[in-house]
Amino acid sequence: MRRVDELSCLKMCGTQCASALLAAIMLLPGSAWPAPDPGPGLAPHMDFVPTPAGTYQLQRIQQCPDAVLLNPSAATRRLSSYTRGKVTLLTFFYTYCTDPWGCPFAYQTMKTLRDRIAADTSSRSRVRFVSVSFDPSHDTPDTLRAYNQSLGTAPGFEWQFFTARSMAELSPLLDGFGQDVRVEADAAGRPTRAINHMLKLFLIDGAGVVREIYSLAFVHPEVMLNDIQTLLMESDRAAMQLR
Repeated sequence: MRRVDELSCLKMCGTQCASALLAAIMLLPGSAWPAPDPGPGLAPHMDFVPTPAGTYQLQRIQQCPDAVLLNPSAATRRLSSYTRGKVTLLTFFYTYCTDPWGCPFAYQTMKTLRDRIAADTSSRSRVRFVSVSFDPSHDTPDTLRAYNQSLGTAPGFEWQFFTARSMAELSPLLDGFGQDVRVEADAAGRPTRAINHMLKLFLIDGAGVVREIYSLAFVHPEVMLNDIQTLLMESDRAAMQLR
């Protein structure tokens, strides 16, 4: 069973704040490299000790959808090649997002997780992060490459960045993940760079199945690290049964 007590506590502490902050994330033109640091004071409150990894199960939510994307070298890649074989944490983002509770907050959380996992030689090769841009028109492969370089690296850890050739090709992937996004229009009906979306991070197991979806109130490094470790332990048990 999922950690019901933990999630109830998080909802009590974070839902009201999250509801207001997630109503609309307004993004401005231009780039922001590196992503702004939202600061430790903006983390959702957690006044409990997370349940130890491996003492609970994560439900199987859905099969991860697939798409053909572009990597920072402009080479085409199938997303399914990066959502199988390892435990994967996937999110959608914009390189120019400046709202501290949006993409920058997700980035800081993922960076904290990356650094902790990369320091663990037993798990760093078994986990990957994937970030897919919402905005193919702005976030070209060259833009992704510059953004990626600004973030620094953690030796031995895989963090992939992707964009798409067009919004038409990206839209089915967003729909498949249930990731809502809406581009605001000006008075003349022309699209602007004001974009509404809800922050979501998707935890995917080695079989390509989504096992958890984190919204703002649930984005905590400790909770997410325990979930990742739980899936790794689940994989180890399955491997033992095949011997």
